[in-house]
Amino acid sequence: METKLDTRITKRPAAERGQADHGWLQARFTFSFADYFDPAHMGFRSLRVMNNDTIQPGGGFGTHPHSDMEIFTYVIEGQLEHKDSMGNGAVIQPGNLQYMSAASGVTHSEFNPSKTEKTHLYQVWLHPNEAGGEPRYAEKPLADLATENELTLLYSGDGRDGSTVIRQSAEISFGKLEAGKAIDVPASGALPHAWIQVISGELSALGETLETADGLAVEYAPEGFSLSATKDTEFLFFRLS
Repeated sequence: METKLDTRITKRPAAERGQADHGWLQARFTFSFADYFDPAHMGFRSLRVMNNDTIQPGGGFGTHPHSDMEIFTYVIEGQLEHKDSMGNGAVIQPGNLQYMSAASGVTHSEFNPSKTEKTHLYQVWLHPNEAGGEPRYAEKPLADLATENELTLLYSGDGRDGSTVIRQSAEISFGKLEAGKAIDVPASGALPHAWIQVISGELSALGETLETADGLAVEYAPEGFSLSATKDTEFLFFRLS
């Protein structure tokens, strides 16, 4: 006998996130990270990190290691200079994304190359489906890809619709909605859970209002749901197994 599971939602208000101020770095943590620990917020499904960072001019993270983690960086304002042990070197521009599959192991550094402007970004980590493998690197020029009033699929486990293949049964999309517009999110049996992270603007979803930097966990949405914007809004949308 099939058991029907009811949709459950949990809002993560921006003001309630963890925080750290290191002078050169101001960080807000949706989930437990570094010295911020909250057993009620350890991640959601395969989503482990949702950090919202502001890096001061000239500041950054020196060379450090990662392994067995899918890492995504979205630059909102300013620039981010990246170098890694795979030989990649790039300056990520505002509105663009970077993907790095740390896999069996990689080292990298991240700096704000500007002497005058801050860098504002999100860094997102997903647990991979399995450990090991060769590290991977890719960039997304989002300005060339995103379509108004639609979800633009960026990353997926199967690479459909031109998305970049990642090591997780998940989909990451970018949403850009004009005020007064809405998007219908269909049900998905394979990926029944979702996370919404508002970058800027204001969304309504499943009876909740989400403003800039708010997040929403959606567990089981068998009938699908809609997202509507009350202001011009940009957001990240995750479908998770």
